Amino acid sequence: MRHAHEHRGGFTLIEVLVALAVFAIMSALAYGTLNQTLISAEILSARMDRLQAIQRTIRQVDQDLKQLAPRPVRDELGDGYGAALRTGFQTGFALELTRGGWTNPIALPRGTLQRAAYRLEDDEFVRYHWNVLDRTLSNPVIGVTLLDDVESVVFRFMQENGEWTEQWPPSQRSGLLGLRYRPRAVQFILTLLDEGEITRLIEVSP
Repeated sequence: MRHAHEHRGGFTLIEVLVALAVFAIMSALAYGTLNQTLISAEILSARMDRLQAIQRTIRQVDQDLKQLAPRPVRDELGDGYGAALRTGFQTGFALELTRGGWTNPIALPRGTLQRAAYRLEDDEFVRYHWNVLDRTLSNPVIGVTLLDDVESVVFRFMQENGEWTEQWPPSQRSGLLGLRYRPRAVQFILTLLDEGEITRLIEVSP
């Protein structure tokens, strides 16, 4: 009787161990590549978010100053007026101004002029605004943090004679005309801990 010899293929234990080792090495390499890709994506995303925040901040300051309105405001106690644009420690803000073009899409009971202010608090650059121009002590102020990790903020103002000053209104300007007086241009210098110094020159509409 003739018996058929059957040959069954298979892997030896050594072959299986080698295959598992190769698979483990390839998996580790793939995981390392994937992990590095995810880390790079997070860094890129954080970088893009930071640049967008800087751009939004500069755009906001740019819009406020380009729409600067010559409208003084009454002080909170009602015993005087604040200039349309003013700086100084007595106000508590690095810059305070009246701007136009405040959109009102849902027809709220307010005008299109807005009183806004900027201040550096710790390392945060904050913009404030009020819903009324001639505010009282009972009118709430609304603050929005525009940017963090800010080292310093400087505003410089060009006068009619082309000279620059960091005080506004200039000391030689007084009376009602001084309260309405606007600079020819404003230089906005923003120094960030991670990006260094950023300078923006903004022309003020006459």
